[in-house]
Amino acid sequence: MLFHVRMDVNIPLDMPAEKANEIKAVEKAYSQELQRQGKWRHIWRITGQYSNISIFDVESNEELHNILQGLPLYPYMDIEVMALNRHPSSIREDDT
Repeated sequence: MLFHVRMDVNIPLDMPAEKANEIKAVEKAYSQELQRQGKWRHIWRITGQYSNISIFDVESNEELHNILQGLPLYPYMDIEVMALNRHPSSIREDDT
């Protein structure tokens, strides 16, 4: 199942820089492992914002939910999820 996910990050301004940097480092490793597994198919930064648009390819809503809750930055995110379905006019043979 493919999902379009927008993540807006809102790290508290009073969070110590060392703690924020540690969380970001763990987040990066977690996301890169999911990319290697093929679950986090695409990630794009939104220019001028601490936000991204990502495409996930997972087995279920529950798997995506668990992945998102596992993000170290999850407590500081606003997340919007949209399920994607193949468009009947698409000429592509795959969903990449």
